[in-house]
Amino acid sequence: MLNFIDKVLCQFESCFSRKASFRWFVTITIGFMLRSDKLGVTSVIRDLALSPDCYLSMIHFFRASSWSLDAIRRRWFCVVDGSFPLYKEGNFHILVGDGVKQSKEGRRMPGVKKLFQESENSAKPDYIHGHMFGGLGILAGNPGNWACIPLSIRLHDGLQAAHSWKGASVSHASHVLKMIGDAYRAAQTFGDCILLLDRYFLTVPALGAEAVPGITFCSGRNKRGPEHPGRHLPGAETAFHHPSVQLSFPN
Repeated sequence: MLNFIDKVLCQFESCFSRKASFRWFVTITIGFMLRSDKLGVTSVIRDLALSPDCYLSMIHFFRASSWSLDAIRRRWFCVVDGSFPLYKEGNFHILVGDGVKQSKEGRRMPGVKKLFQESENSAKPDYIHGHMFGGLGILAGNPGNWACIPLSIRLHDGLQAAHSWKGASVSHASHVLKMIGDAYRAAQTFGDCILLLDRYFLTVPALGAEAVPGITFCSGRNKRGPEHPGRHLPGAETAFHHPSVQLSFPN
């Protein structure tokens, strides 16, 4: 396992223009894997027994100009494509996307906003203050033993205030369109894909994505692959082709 982790992390070295930044990347990644609590940089320093003097240097890493998140994300896609036995339904890889709302106590935290909870559980409040995340993964293994390899997870809502920041690259798109955009960028690496989404995403903004070059819609009743007894892929199906993209939601 240690050799595998070392092999994977070494593939990210080309994403950094300075070796010091790459070394901090490896340190922080290992710290996130081993930490015993969720107190951010403090947890990494505590569980790796680093000197407290490393705190400021570690904070500076996240603002360094020697690397970009997009380059690291693309490299991770390539690592997943070459390192894991990805599952295919016919000629399509299977992407899985969903959103999650994480409640936060702090009202002044970046990205925290008032969110409505779509839940049938009456014990949950209608509204919470928290973060809205969008996550994307890809299926690996076989129908009898699936695993979802995470590809990306990022804030999809609550960053409107950052639009006015100098050099900010925050998108004005909705949570639904950001999820489709994340899947499209993944399809550029993995090739033809089927994106599985909850029916929450079947909205007018999603259907409006047809105006984006390379995205087209067809009938939701496409020919499907062989059925596997006791195993099915839930949710709406969205077929992504690269360089063209086709989205189909079953009725």
